[in-house]
Amino acid sequence: MRTRSFPVLFAGLLALPLSAQAPAKRPLVPGDYYRFRDVGSPSISPDGAWVVYTVTSADSAKDKRNTDLYMVSWDGARTVELTSGPESESNPKWSPDDRYLAFLSSRGDSEKGAQLWLMDRLGGEGRKVTEVKEGIDDYEWSPDGRRLVFVIKDPDPDSTPAKSGERKAPKPLVIDRWDFKRDYVGYLDRRRTHLYLFDLESKKLEQLTTGDYDDAAPAWSPDGQRIAFASKRAPGSDRNLNRDIYLIDAKPGATPRQLTTFEGDDDQPVWSPDGRSIAYYRGGDPRYYAYIHERIAVVPVSGGESRVLTESLDRPVRDPVWSPDGRSIWFRLEDDRIVQLARVDVASGRIERLTKGLEAFASLSGNATGKLVTLHGNDAQPFEVTAFENGSLRRLSRVNDELVSGLAIGQVERLDSKSKDGTAVGSLVYLPPGYQRGRRYPMALHIHGGPFAQEQHDFDLMRQVFAARGYVVLAVNYRGSSGRGEAFSKAIYADWGNKEVVDLLGAVDAAVAAGYADPDRLVLGGWSYGGILTDATIATDRRFKAGVSGAGSALFHTMYGTDQYVYQYETELGAPWKNPEVWNKVSHPFFNADRITTPTLFMGGERDFNVPITGGEQMYQALKSLGIDTELVVYPGMFHGPGFPSQRVDIVNRYLDWWAKYVAPATP
Repeated sequence: MRTRSFPVLFAGLLALPLSAQAPAKRPLVPGDYYRFRDVGSPSISPDGAWVVYTVTSADSAKDKRNTDLYMVSWDGARTVELTSGPESESNPKWSPDDRYLAFLSSRGDSEKGAQLWLMDRLGGEGRKVTEVKEGIDDYEWSPDGRRLVFVIKDPDPDSTPAKSGERKAPKPLVIDRWDFKRDYVGYLDRRRTHLYLFDLESKKLEQLTTGDYDDAAPAWSPDGQRIAFASKRAPGSDRNLNRDIYLIDAKPGATPRQLTTFEGDDDQPVWSPDGRSIAYYRGGDPRYYAYIHERIAVVPVSGGESRVLTESLDRPVRDPVWSPDGRSIWFRLEDDRIVQLARVDVASGRIERLTKGLEAFASLSGNATGKLVTLHGNDAQPFEVTAFENGSLRRLSRVNDELVSGLAIGQVERLDSKSKDGTAVGSLVYLPPGYQRGRRYPMALHIHGGPFAQEQHDFDLMRQVFAARGYVVLAVNYRGSSGRGEAFSKAIYADWGNKEVVDLLGAVDAAVAAGYADPDRLVLGGWSYGGILTDATIATDRRFKAGVSGAGSALFHTMYGTDQYVYQYETELGAPWKNPEVWNKVSHPFFNADRITTPTLFMGGERDFNVPITGGEQMYQALKSLGIDTELVVYPGMFHGPGFPSQRVDIVNRYLDWWAKYVAPATP
């Protein structure tokens, strides 16, 4: 291991001679994707002395991303790089006795998948402790540190390695599931994920759960006798979203006991310190699953009714963490362009918001001493490991500080608008560095995906690169977005590409009226549902000079059976042969392609099972036949998003190059 220490900035530095000027800051460029590093997965050691976290960097020469482990002392004084090899490490977790740091890695044998590795706190290299054929998806330490529970996919009974020099034809895929495909995974067979017990001393691996369903999110009881987990075990599990919380004794041959009975989604169990209750995520009405806010619920381990603690919030919540005394639960709260830290009193349900800034938190974890660690960021600062202590935030990592200090980063402002039907909509406006008030700039309407997501006050590298090129960038929380209540999210139910476009255009009008944008130099674009709404917008309004539709679709009839959303299609729209009018309505961008005059670039991944490239191909073909300037870019081997750093950079450059063909960006 090698140690890195970060320089401390002393107040005395402010007394530099006036003749010494700070070097000029440069604008962001697409190549900065190779320079920024992503910080994630913070976890506090049981003794509270150290925090481990991941740092993911991009290698332009090898065109790959690599994740290494770091740890920082609780006082922030020491930072230690734990791993630095060519293979990634993930999911770091401390052993309960503080002796080991465990992590998953496929070092040396990527064909087998991720294995469990242990690193002794006293020093030395990590050592591999498992040889699981299918790899390990997830794991948790037992409270005594002697065992672990693994989540492992069933082995392929038909897999036989080819002999040296032998070429074998791939075996046919035999599919018999209703829900039969998943992006980044491929076609789904009958192999499932189950729980296994692993004895650390003997290396003995024993299967704990079985059956034709997937088991996930295991959590040990404080006494180490039982394991809670989430599973869809109701009849017809392929055709519903009825995941429940189950309990099972931590010994082979035990029978699971169902703990929750809600018809929707129950997931991510977390035991209370006394072992009497379990907190977990609860969804809502499964008919609206695509627009549902997670709630925090608590259920007695002995059985009985669950209590939902955050129903009154009407906002999504994440990462429940019990206080050491079991009286309250900390969590992250998403609310209208920000993400806060909050706390709920378990007995009374009283909710207290703990932070108030224009900022976001991307993770939250704690330990038995009551210390909390999170990922904190804002418009100008990427997420960094941060302690939440005595009601205040204290930075622990400074992974991107040196890079950020030399960059000219545009300011971000809030914009509130009213759509033509009176709906209040909130947006963020990214300004070019050196923005001059009163001057009108070319504006890029950049539409988020989901649609269940929100524009928020965190560092968005893509928008900042667009702004650095001279665009005002408008990011709109249209109806369907999260952070404004379930009614706002569900407003687009079975009516896609309608109210969202009304909100987008209303925000554009407001940005023009506020003096940000030149109405004659408007462009737009987005990826996934952002691509879908790009198609819908250009089929509705002709004011945009250029568009970029990434991983979008417009003729939804052809998405049925080719993407992964069959449950949503049949629940929300009805089967195509039963409800053709609704299918025609949501496919209006394709059927109104002859109204489009906006030159549009279409992009997508060749292997995308989320929004197949078919959607982009159809719109490209329609515009090509209509004589509208268009282009299609297909990324070979890519799923729904870029898998290589070069693909990400290429996508950003294509946005900028396509827009620049029709709208000259402002000189920053």
